[in-house]
Amino acid sequence: MKYNVAVVGAGYWGKNHIKTLFNLGHLHSIIDNRDDVLDSFKKLYPDVNFYRKINEVPFAKIDGFVVSTPADTHYKISKQILKAKKHVLVEKPLCLKIEHAEELVRLSKKNNVNLMVGHLLLFHPAIKMIKKIIQSNKLGKINYIYSHRLNFGKVRKNEDVFMSLAPHDLSIFRHLIDSSIKSFEVKHSKIINKKIADFTVSNFVYKNNTKGHILNSWINPFKEHKLVVIGSKSMLSYEDSSDNKDLLFYDKKFDITKNPIENDGPVKKINYKQSSPLENQLQYFCKHLNGDKIKISNADDALFITRLLLKDY
Repeated sequence: MKYNVAVVGAGYWGKNHIKTLFNLGHLHSIIDNRDDVLDSFKKLYPDVNFYRKINEVPFAKIDGFVVSTPADTHYKISKQILKAKKHVLVEKPLCLKIEHAEELVRLSKKNNVNLMVGHLLLFHPAIKMIKKIIQSNKLGKINYIYSHRLNFGKVRKNEDVFMSLAPHDLSIFRHLIDSSIKSFEVKHSKIINKKIADFTVSNFVYKNNTKGHILNSWINPFKEHKLVVIGSKSMLSYEDSSDNKDLLFYDKKFDITKNPIENDGPVKKINYKQSSPLENQLQYFCKHLNGDKIKISNADDALFITRLLLKDY
C-alpha cells in the first residue's frame, strides 16, 4: 500500500531518508528552510511537494513524518506532529531533555499514534541474526557483551559523543539482553572541547548478572564498529566497519570447575542476507502507518534510551 510520508530536514542524513522513501514510493513532501537545498531536490524529485516550514504542510494529506533535523529541534517539531495526531519517526537522539522526551511519549499514547526513534541498527540484518542466535540458546547464558563505536569525527557542537554515537549501542544492548539494568555508569574525557565529551566508556551490570561495556569516540585515528557477545557455550563477533562485514561464531568457552578449563573450538562464518538497514527501518515504519502499534524502537524504548543518554536512570 502506498503511504504519503513527509521528511523534515534534508541535510546530512535526511537526504538518505528522502532517497529511500522515494524508491519505496512513499515520499510525498520535503520540508527544509534552506532555499538552495530545496532547489537541488526539486531537480531530483520534480513531482514531490516542497515546503520551507512545517506549518505550510497540508497535514490531512500526510500519513507520517520523518524528522531528520538537529537534535535540539526534535522536541518542538515532533510535538507539533504528534499534536496533529500523525505518526512520526524521529532520528536519534529523541530529545536533549528528559521532560521533553516524557511529554512526547505521553502525546503519542494520548493521540494513539506511533512515535518511533531511528535506532537504525535494530534493523541491520546482522543484528537481527545475532538476536535469533541468542534466542536459540546456542550461546548459552550471555555473560558479557561489548561494543566499540569509534571514528575520526564527525564532531558535533550541540551534543557530546555519548549522545551522538551511543544510542546505536544502547539500543542494541536493550534489544539483545533480556534483563533490566542493575547498574550503569559513564566515564568521559574532554579533549577537543572542554565542555563536550569526545571519548566515553560506559559500564553495565544487568540483573541477570550479564556485564558489558560501550566505548565511543570521535577522536580515534581509525573507524571501528565492533560488537562481541560472550556466552557460556560459545561466542559471537561482528565488525560492521570491516570490508567483509563477517558475523563469526566461535565454538569457544571455559568450563569453570575447580580451575577454568579452556575449550578452544573452530570459528565459523555465519551467513546472513545483506540488506539496507535504512530501507528495512523505513519499510517497518510505513507498514505501521495503518495504526498498528510499533514494537521495535517504539516510544517506551526511546524513553528508556533517552534516560540512559541523559544519565537519568
